[in-house]
Amino acid sequence: MIARLSWLLSKKCFLPLIDLSVIPRPYSLKKSLKPHMITPDKFVIGVDFGTLSGRAVIVNVDTGEEVGTAVYEYPDGVITETLPGDRKKLQPDTALQNPRDYVDVLKITIPKVMRKAKISAEQVIGIGTDFTACTMLPVRKDGTPLSYDKKYAKNPHAWVKLWKHHSAQPEANTINNLGEKHGEEFIRTYGGKYSSEWFFSKLLETVNDAPEIYDAADRFIEAADWIVWQLTGVETRNLCTAGYKAMWVYPYGEGWAYPSPHFLRTLHPKLENVVNEKLSTALSPLGTLAGGVTPEMAVLTGLNPGTPVCVGNVDAHAAVPACTVTEEGKLVMIMGTSTCHMLLGKYKQEVEGMCGVVKDGIIGGYWGYEAGQSGVGDIFNWYVDNQVPHSVYKEAKKKGLSVHDVLTRAAAKMQPGESGILALDWFNGNRSVLVDADLTGLVVGANLSTKPHEIYRALIEATAFGTRKIIEAFTNKGVQIDEIYACGGLPERNKFLMQIYADVTERPIKLAASKQTCALGAAMHAAVAAGYYETIQDAARKMARVRKEVFTPNKEASAIYRQLYDEYTQLHDLFGRGKISTMKALKELKRQQSE
Repeated sequence: MIARLSWLLSKKCFLPLIDLSVIPRPYSLKKSLKPHMITPDKFVIGVDFGTLSGRAVIVNVDTGEEVGTAVYEYPDGVITETLPGDRKKLQPDTALQNPRDYVDVLKITIPKVMRKAKISAEQVIGIGTDFTACTMLPVRKDGTPLSYDKKYAKNPHAWVKLWKHHSAQPEANTINNLGEKHGEEFIRTYGGKYSSEWFFSKLLETVNDAPEIYDAADRFIEAADWIVWQLTGVETRNLCTAGYKAMWVYPYGEGWAYPSPHFLRTLHPKLENVVNEKLSTALSPLGTLAGGVTPEMAVLTGLNPGTPVCVGNVDAHAAVPACTVTEEGKLVMIMGTSTCHMLLGKYKQEVEGMCGVVKDGIIGGYWGYEAGQSGVGDIFNWYVDNQVPHSVYKEAKKKGLSVHDVLTRAAAKMQPGESGILALDWFNGNRSVLVDADLTGLVVGANLSTKPHEIYRALIEATAFGTRKIIEAFTNKGVQIDEIYACGGLPERNKFLMQIYADVTERPIKLAASKQTCALGAAMHAAVAAGYYETIQDAARKMARVRKEVFTPNKEASAIYRQLYDEYTQLHDLFGRGKISTMKALKELKRQQSE
């Protein structure tokens, strides 16, 4: 120490006045400072409400390090057969949820993740949420869901209609027919068709089938906005869900707007003034401050009262900046039970079958495009749960593997086209580009020697072909796609699947570093809402990253997949665009028999 000081003095370096006698041995700067001089790290929380569960992640706002995660499985899951406490069978294609499960996610995951990370409430500077969409529910003027009321608890229309609630397809058909007839702008914004999965299809279904629920509801609201209402005590709606799901499009008149009362009246007389009476014309951009955590929710979650809460977001849209994507030319696939395809562009294009194009709908300054597939992981799970023989389950148990792993390993040993099997990925309808929930799955080429893993591989390939169909819809309109980024549960678990996607799409695929990209994206938007970062681009530069591993197309495999894709396209157009209506005829017969 003395030698070092002598050298510094000889060099005439500036030295602060230090009393060396009070410096402890060995010297420790951290120990020598007073506690109030050490600034603790700051964190944001993101909560992702998925199809089967909700998860919270707590993130260092400076580094993007995820220091804790907690997951809560919805006790009621997806309600498809009967309502809780009721024996009456629900109609086909129903998919409901219990909003109490969403509140329990906040109650359970936030305290748990803070305990695991050993983070105090004072260190949390903001919270953001994201949700599946369109996920809609009717509520009282104070935000209380109608499903909480015993008077309406046995009426399915009083419950949350999940994104994959498809029984509103007849209403979607009506909306599309009248929209085309009246030349409505939303038809072009949604790529030629409005989906049964979206807000006004579900709303029209409610007013048609349960007018008493429509009349009793003071508001109809996306779950993405409802959960923010629960946190802050203030109704705040985001422009993202309104733009992509609820016909809030541009241009209507002189700017963004919902359809006119005249058009809504043609759908149903009760809907004429629905926007002013039961929705909200005030919409907030992503990354906007919605309010602060209420005292009641502070007790429930362990957060401090007044902690900043960001406006709601859609899960897929929140994931885009969490994959480091903040500019055009990069397609983001959020892959789970379904897949959402997100893309940025500097200009607006009308693309067949897109789920919408909204200015600032994903990243400020860009038009945000959305497309998607209604079933991906759900298809693989359906096959494993309902079609795979017991022998495969025995093999999985013997090897200590999941059934998915056993099928994947066997499928990976085959070459493209070796099985002679080809499938259409419409087991949950087609979201893009045909936008038709009445289309169904198809497997061609099976014979008495076909093995379970061969069909499993064909189903994976079918979903990859569906993604290529979406990519071509965009690129044929001049929308640039150079790279693909993937995130979600499927890329995490199945490298074989990702290689097939690279081979089929003939583009490199990068994976997000985070295992919870939707929740991370929600947390990043919370950092913006709290004022820590000025823009989501700034947050992405600090908090988001991708892995080093890249899935590169195999030229030999891609050449074979081009041939298979041509055959897929023939089936796609024959059953999806042609006059053959066998799929729809069978589905209509099923509806009639169930009634």
